[in-house]
Amino acid sequence: MKILKDILYRVAIEAVKGPTDIVINKMDFDSRKIEVNDVFVAIRGSISDGHDFIEKAIQQGAVAIICDTFPENIVIGITYVQVKNTNSAVAFMAANYFGDPSQNLKLVGITGTNGKTTIASLLYQLFKKAGFKVGLLSTVKILVDDVEYKATHTTPDSITINHYLKEMVKNGVEYCFMEVSSHGIHQKRTEALHFVGGIFTNLSHDHLDYHPTFAEYRDVKKSFFDNLPKTAFVLSNIDDKNGPVMLQNTAAKKLTYALKTYADYKAQILENQLSGLLLKINGNEVWVKLIGTFNAYNLLAIYGTAVELGLESLEVLRLLSDLESVSGRFQFIVSATNITAIVDYAHTPDALENVLKTINDIRTKNEQLITVVGCGGNRDKTKRPIMAGIASDLSDKAIFTSDNPRNEDPEVIITEMEQGVAPQNYKKTLTITDRKQAIKTACQLAQPNDIILIAGKGHETYQEINGVRHDFDDMKIVKEILDQLHK
Repeated sequence: MKILKDILYRVAIEAVKGPTDIVINKMDFDSRKIEVNDVFVAIRGSISDGHDFIEKAIQQGAVAIICDTFPENIVIGITYVQVKNTNSAVAFMAANYFGDPSQNLKLVGITGTNGKTTIASLLYQLFKKAGFKVGLLSTVKILVDDVEYKATHTTPDSITINHYLKEMVKNGVEYCFMEVSSHGIHQKRTEALHFVGGIFTNLSHDHLDYHPTFAEYRDVKKSFFDNLPKTAFVLSNIDDKNGPVMLQNTAAKKLTYALKTYADYKAQILENQLSGLLLKINGNEVWVKLIGTFNAYNLLAIYGTAVELGLESLEVLRLLSDLESVSGRFQFIVSATNITAIVDYAHTPDALENVLKTINDIRTKNEQLITVVGCGGNRDKTKRPIMAGIASDLSDKAIFTSDNPRNEDPEVIITEMEQGVAPQNYKKTLTITDRKQAIKTACQLAQPNDIILIAGKGHETYQEINGVRHDFDDMKIVKEILDQLHK
């Protein structure tokens, strides 16, 4: 039980109707979850407006309504609080309700287009290996030290975030690593959190279905760093042209990492093989199990963050060498006939290009590289032809297929992808709408020593079609098919 006025601390209030010293049970922005003595926060979303459900929330027992516009029908006995921004209000209210848990652990946020999940997950892994109790809020899963919970969004809503942070504090967690998406920043989900550090990975074409321009997408990312306190640190990739931009207006300690330019944390790739990378980081060599230039950046960010959080640099290098790859991020198997199948989450042009260039850097060119790729429905359409162009350009054969079509026709998505294929690459492409059949075809076309890349879904264990999630695991399927074909 909480007092309403206590959980309104730091909320920008415009006007109040009714008492705020009332006892409330819990708070929610989903009217379906409202019960007796709850607070309902009316949030304006892209699909529905919470203000339309105020009456329903009251019928279900809400005693207080948080809104940005008072409803026409004011019910006697109900407290109404008009706030400047309901997204911001729910962020502060959630932090207050759960006892401001982010103040009681070391929370680091990772943002950028690619690399967020890998960096957050490997930081979790590294600090666990160093003997700490650790938390993780990621696309793949939520971890409260050793206890795992299912993740539904890259950055959960404010109530969910603070709920799990409180669980972490209760269980003695010292460090938490959290993916911070542009949606999460824009919708104020992280606004009331206390971060000790922020990492910028890179910025490329993504989420232009949500953000009207690339400049807005960049500026939303930047606002995360702008709002960090001077007690925090920012670690920014300055090989990315947007890296210096992220440092412009932050009060936090400014730190940089890079492979190509001078930086506080600098790495050089000495060897790049399918078995791993030999890196030279700030003058010291380390062998790691991950591969590719993109992972060299990820590992450098992890190294810099761990050192900034107080770990000894040589101990961090030892821990780096022991890290295992993250689910669905350049995971690979080798069949009995020596066909290598790689599953990767690459679902943006930049990520796909990075993965394909990594494979091309490692392979001998005596083998075929067959890429299976699709694009998600109800998402940024402008990247579809770009991704198809990259896949057909950097592969010996590209098979265009369905990803998560959601509520779109998968064949229409594939047709839009095909617009990006250069004339000289037409003969290198195939279209197979059924994803399982596309993977099977790639396996049938593959000869010993060939490489198959299955891109786009990575760790996901489902395929979303017309609002229904069907069981679908790229790694499981390709392994089964290869085992069957080459018995």
